[in-house]
Amino acid sequence: MNLSRSLRSVALAMPRRPAISASDVRLTYGEFETQVAAIAGALRQRHGLSKGDRVAIWMENCAEILPVLFGTWRAGLAAVPINNKLHPKELAWIVENSGARLCIVTPDLAEKLSELPAGTPMPDVVATGTRDYAALLQGPAIIDAPTDPTDEAWLFYTSGTTGRPKGAVLTHRNLLFAVHAYYADIDHLGPDDTTFHAAPMTHGSGLYGLAFALKGAHNVVVPGSFDPEQIFAELRRHRNVSFFAAPTMVSRLINHPLAGSTDTSSLKTITYGGAPMYMSDLKRALEVFGPRLHHLYGQGESPMTITGLSKAGHIDDGLPDFDSRLASTGLPRTGCAVRVVDDAGRDLPAGEIGEVITRSDCVMSGYWNNPEANAKSLRDGWLWTGDMGSLDGKGYLTLKDRSKDMIISGGSNIYPREIEEVLLTHPGVLECAVVSRPHVDWGEEVIAFVVPRAGAKVDAPALDRLCLDNIARYKRPKGYRIVDALPKNNYGKILKTELRDRLKGDG
Repeated sequence: MNLSRSLRSVALAMPRRPAISASDVRLTYGEFETQVAAIAGALRQRHGLSKGDRVAIWMENCAEILPVLFGTWRAGLAAVPINNKLHPKELAWIVENSGARLCIVTPDLAEKLSELPAGTPMPDVVATGTRDYAALLQGPAIIDAPTDPTDEAWLFYTSGTTGRPKGAVLTHRNLLFAVHAYYADIDHLGPDDTTFHAAPMTHGSGLYGLAFALKGAHNVVVPGSFDPEQIFAELRRHRNVSFFAAPTMVSRLINHPLAGSTDTSSLKTITYGGAPMYMSDLKRALEVFGPRLHHLYGQGESPMTITGLSKAGHIDDGLPDFDSRLASTGLPRTGCAVRVVDDAGRDLPAGEIGEVITRSDCVMSGYWNNPEANAKSLRDGWLWTGDMGSLDGKGYLTLKDRSKDMIISGGSNIYPREIEEVLLTHPGVLECAVVSRPHVDWGEEVIAFVVPRAGAKVDAPALDRLCLDNIARYKRPKGYRIVDALPKNNYGKILKTELRDRLKGDG
């Protein structure tokens, strides 16, 4: 099953429905399909690409991304979407590692390629808005391309918080499973639905855009960088709106002056995930938006689809386990098996913490040209996620931390997120991150980095009292660093490795 076949079916049934809107670009589904067929033909004939070749896509959010993606698939090729915030050297490494034979970029990013050192190997580059891109839209139409469900569709390169990123190979079957899981677990979609793309379309937002495109819904690319005021304005222009948001985006929305006062009746669903959503932010979001949130837990290796806490699960039903349910990532998604195991792969009892493993048709076929990583992460058909968590008696999964972020002090396991949740209850704390520092007696000790809210005064004694009032003494930080900002990667995840490096010089 080639994903572009389903798009063609939609275009034939509803050619005049709005498909993609971005700034001054408006494409109907008929025009969307015409572009896809032409791009596919140009990739095969003009650029000489053959079945299975890779096409790198280094693009800012724009109307062209979806036609390029589907055109790549229509040609029987694999897409390599790359984060537009990466440095050109990082791009060049991914392009070389993936063996991409063509790179399609947006104009601003095309200019950045001049920063590459002379002699850096790069394939042909096509920038949108140029004659070369116009030629892509004039290719001989390809209506169908024979593709097996197990053929490569998307090489998803991990964010690479440590070391080089790895390319998770996602097949057409993987992506179609993720799409079907959206319909099964999050929302029924149809032509009257709209999705906003305010997060990178080369990442989660683009993946969920597939679910909307294959149901004839409207994909709206929100212009510019993420701006809460722009989101609120767009909500007044469209109806039945859903979008994917990282927790930092939700935090910015609920902390904006318009939150709670502007009309958000057109909002259908915010699906959030990719990093922890702290309880204080989540409860505020429920106050502002109501029960319109869905929490997803997934990885690039099992895209957007491992567990989920439904919109209904966010409603306070009066049961005593509501807060713990809200703190969880929900139940296994439809068709997904989830276990929590010890180092030997043995299932742990409810409540005990171990590594989360999952199995489904969403799990990648493997890492691109990386047998060592495959042997570590894929065992007997199960994906070992590297995340630590526990299952309760009802099957809800609660994550603690990445295994590499767990702190062992004096023989006791300490999970940074538990401490971070407490620190964030301080009214003056905007963000925080808890990491370890080597200790001669205890092995590791806990250090907290804290970002105050604008104008707020936050001091170590007050934070220490807060921790002592809420968690065991051995878990409380042994030091606090008040900082202006936390280092983050291009996906908005906090770089705890960099924080640990800052502490190495402390002695």
